[in-house]
Amino acid sequence: MNILIVDDDKASREAAGWFLRNRGHKVTECSSGAEALALVSANDFPMILSDIKMPGMTGLELLTAIKGLPGGWRTDIVLFTGYGDMQSAIQALRSGAYDYILKPVDAQELAATAERIAEHQALLRENKYLAENLEHEVKAATAEKDLELTRVKRLVSESLFGQVGVFSNTMREVMALANKYHNDRSLPVLIEGETGTGKEIVARMIHWGDIKAAADPGPFVDINCAAISPSLFESELFGYEAGAYTGSQNQGQKGKLDIAAGGTIFLDEIAEMPPEMQVKLLRVIQEREYYRVGGLKKIQADVRIVCATNVDLEQRMDEGGFRRDLYYRFQIGHIVVPPLRERREEILPLANLFLQQSAKQRGRRFAGISRAAAQALENYDWPGNVRELKNTIEYIVFMYDDTEIRPEHIHKIEKKPVVHHREHAGEGGEPGFAVPFPADGFSLQKYNDYILREVLAAHNGNHAATANYLGISLRTLSYRIAKMKEQNKR
Repeated sequence: MNILIVDDDKASREAAGWFLRNRGHKVTECSSGAEALALVSANDFPMILSDIKMPGMTGLELLTAIKGLPGGWRTDIVLFTGYGDMQSAIQALRSGAYDYILKPVDAQELAATAERIAEHQALLRENKYLAENLEHEVKAATAEKDLELTRVKRLVSESLFGQVGVFSNTMREVMALANKYHNDRSLPVLIEGETGTGKEIVARMIHWGDIKAAADPGPFVDINCAAISPSLFESELFGYEAGAYTGSQNQGQKGKLDIAAGGTIFLDEIAEMPPEMQVKLLRVIQEREYYRVGGLKKIQADVRIVCATNVDLEQRMDEGGFRRDLYYRFQIGHIVVPPLRERREEILPLANLFLQQSAKQRGRRFAGISRAAAQALENYDWPGNVRELKNTIEYIVFMYDDTEIRPEHIHKIEKKPVVHHREHAGEGGEPGFAVPFPADGFSLQKYNDYILREVLAAHNGNHAATANYLGISLRTLSYRIAKMKEQNKR
């Protein structure tokens, strides 16, 4: 700081000045109040140290004069006083002095006072600047935020929605419906569709709405319900208060609903949500409020709720695994994304889009798809839907470097996606399977494992697609895979 020391005692003045200079301050010294007042009028001194008793203008008179100046707020004044003159020190504080120091001056006290004044002056000047420039700062911050929002929206438009492409009337209707749901944040939305159909893309469309709109949609927070342990689900979603349970953080923790406030929370694979949590989610949807774990205060749920599933929820309800009242709450905000095999007109446009993007990224020569390869792509059922198509094109671009995709490049999709069926259905109309039956008997568990491995291989190890094909939950699939691996170790 720039510090002014005012004292008619030269030895005392020089000692204080030497100490403050050694601590990095710039110090000016003078011996009278009148001289100090002239210096203050021409310079900026955040700190002034002055003796109270001086010939001519006293320290108290100097204090009053400086505080009367237009820029007096820019200076904190500390007065030196003796033990026998405490009444003057009290009067000084009442007149606006920052502090007083007893003579003889203690070095540590002087250093601490200088540090406090440095912090005080920094805050004073910053507040003064903000008060005088508030409108300008708000405009600048708003302009910067608008620019950032425009940049983010452009990136989202180019990297997210642009990568998917909409090439059928069916998907145009889905996107139009998503944009309509965007306009009402209180409306819960359920997106149903097979794995790989682009349900998360639709969820983000609901969140963003019209990409050209200027409004900030807030945060987008996604949760995979199948990936969270049932015992941790409540604290993950709602958060918890300090000391809510053994092992919890001392300060508590916000939940995903807190983080998504003002925006959207996306609950993927909602069918895997534990039944007891479905009740609490229903309450959040209906009451728009919730409690943290271990908390007593209601928190307003200012959030849009979007859910997605790749299983038949009506069947899951019949089995008792999903609440009907929760399902019915989603009937207004309901979107069904059809599988790719039901919109075959999109297969080639999407394949060409993915080909262009992947070839550009990897520096390959691919520019198109041959007629024979195109026919093979269109005739394939794509059990993994758009995700499988995209992965297939990326695999081809990675493995080969040609001018167009040819039949020999897509040999992988020519494999049957499931184990072979018999020509005739089994009893009750169920499809039969070509399963060899050894004469000396067989293990049912062994053949269950065999079928599981075959279906996993047919879906390239995709657990979601395998669970969907077998009609089981991801948790059940994970359990059976773990059990199969454990059996193989024995």
